Amino acid sequence: MEPGELTVVILCGGRGTRLQEHTQSIPKPLVEIGGRPIVWHVIELYRAYGFRRFVLCTGYKGELIERFAAAGPWPAGVEVNCLDTGLETPTGGRVRQALLDPAGVPAGAPFCATYADGVADIDLRALLAAHAANVAAGGLATMTVVRPELQFGVAELDADGRVRGFREKPRAEHWVNGGFFCFEPDLLDVLEQDSVLEREPLERLAAAGALHAHRHEGFWDCMDTYKDAILLNDLWAAGRPPWVPAAVRA
Repeated sequence: MEPGELTVVILCGGRGTRLQEHTQSIPKPLVEIGGRPIVWHVIELYRAYGFRRFVLCTGYKGELIERFAAAGPWPAGVEVNCLDTGLETPTGGRVRQALLDPAGVPAGAPFCATYADGVADIDLRALLAAHAANVAAGGLATMTVVRPELQFGVAELDADGRVRGFREKPRAEHWVNGGFFCFEPDLLDVLEQDSVLEREPLERLAAAGALHAHRHEGFWDCMDTYKDAILLNDLWAAGRPPWVPAAVRA
């Protein structure tokens, strides 16, 4: 399917407890980067690739996110709606509600999903192409995986313990969930209202051979802490935020 035919579900319900400097008064998706809520940056990333329909699954201080979505103004053809998925609902339960609610994902349709606090210079058309290939091979879900930059520099050691040198904040050796999912509608079969998406549902799909990974080697960051918010604001202030697609920068 083309991007304009797909719904993007954005998980906006968490409390953002590690960002308490901001989230005591506003929900995490509304913490600003460069004067715009981070969820706006996520929407803009998808919009740049032709996506037009967005469902924000709200929870904590959801009324403020609803106010943001209603205020817009959004570009012509772009539809941003909110779905109240409950204060304590885990991620899988929120996605499940988006699949069951008439205002959410159209029945029987594939869809995309992501978090409201992660940005990347990901090629979303390449992700869709990878997902289509995965579905042809029997897959139901594609998860973008990344190797995040470590918080600290590392010491490189010889076998006898001598320090040979240092590497400043290298990338992690292992791949981790970076969000930016593509799902087939049969995902609903592994979701319960109390499901944490990243646990049993994805584990069941992996065990069945129905979950594929899409490796993203470029920029990726998740605004998990106050330090992350500062970093993203600094990148924006520098004038060329790496998560903004080149076509938009131009």
